[in-house]
Amino acid sequence: MKQGKTMEELGKELQRQRAARKDFITDTRQIQFHTDYDGHSQLIIPNVNVAVNGISTNSTYEISELAHRQIATRLGIPFKYYQKMQNLAPDLLDRNVSNWFWQTPEKRMLRTLDGRLRAFLSDRYRRLDNLELCLAVLPVIKEMPDAEIASCEVTEGNLYLKVINKVIRAEVKPGDVVQAGFVVSNSEVGLGSLRVEPLVYRLVCSNGLIVNDYGQKKYHVGRQVKAEAESYELYSDETMEQDDKTFFMKTRDIVRAAANEAQFQMIVDKLKDTTHIPLAAEPMTAVKELGDRFQLNEEEQKTILQNLFIGGDHTQYGLLNAVTATANHTENYERATLLERIGGNLLDFSTTSKRKPAKLKRVNEGNKIRKCQVFLGNSFDCR
Repeated sequence: MKQGKTMEELGKELQRQRAARKDFITDTRQIQFHTDYDGHSQLIIPNVNVAVNGISTNSTYEISELAHRQIATRLGIPFKYYQKMQNLAPDLLDRNVSNWFWQTPEKRMLRTLDGRLRAFLSDRYRRLDNLELCLAVLPVIKEMPDAEIASCEVTEGNLYLKVINKVIRAEVKPGDVVQAGFVVSNSEVGLGSLRVEPLVYRLVCSNGLIVNDYGQKKYHVGRQVKAEAESYELYSDETMEQDDKTFFMKTRDIVRAAANEAQFQMIVDKLKDTTHIPLAAEPMTAVKELGDRFQLNEEEQKTILQNLFIGGDHTQYGLLNAVTATANHTENYERATLLERIGGNLLDFSTTSKRKPAKLKRVNEGNKIRKCQVFLGNSFDCR
């Protein structure tokens, strides 16, 4: 399992971010968007109700790649074309964005940190922030006997707390011991819900496997913020604080139940099943198909193949362990966590592959007709 910050480092960074962040609600017609000839864009919010010597001031922010993607998505501009304009025709990008901000006006929540626009969100987006989440769940984790935080990190997109329980354990194969755990994750920038998901920790190689099938999710949907001002900074609101307190109390209950021994045994049984499922193709082909399915880059595929050969286990179990072992050596924490989730997805695919297909069915997806295998239980596997 990839290591991130220490708990002390995480606490300091979350407190720093809490002090440095600024969030605004603004009408898109008030936003000025400017891109220079090097492709660097800025977003200007005029007349924000942050007064300096009694005078309202403008706020200017660089724009993160995620915020660019969110702006493009909201305005219906394909992102590849958006990037082409940004790099080759910045004036055209500015005209496009400004025009659609005016033609389709709405109030948006703008989340900023360290002088950058980090998210362009709905005004109904619920600010479930990382510091408050940690303050809510860390005391619960501390109360759990034999639980420890094995890894934690805050990235540009997400917070992660990866917890293992040293007592709840089982053998997948003789001598191959795994421990129960769970992952708490949250995004402040619209990349996903607040999640609590099972984690399986393999002792022999320190791999982590995230099983999202049994996870719990809480979505960032809240009340629409209403005000007369066209642009204003968001501060704490007593009503919303009370709502969030109730929300985090429920999250604490979910975390208390996360280290579930019965659920862990169900996952272990699935893992045992994978040890008897040979790869459907020779290793190079199997890894290539895996890469195509999950959009893995060439370096990741190469490392997975190396780990598969080193492990010498050409079963579905060997493949998912090769994927999670690759996560340990991936520089980017976000990408490492994605590989751990892909390992969990492989666990689901291996279960599906054991079911006998009943027939082929033609499924209409918009303007595409795809042949799908229909399994018993009315689930579909479309390719």
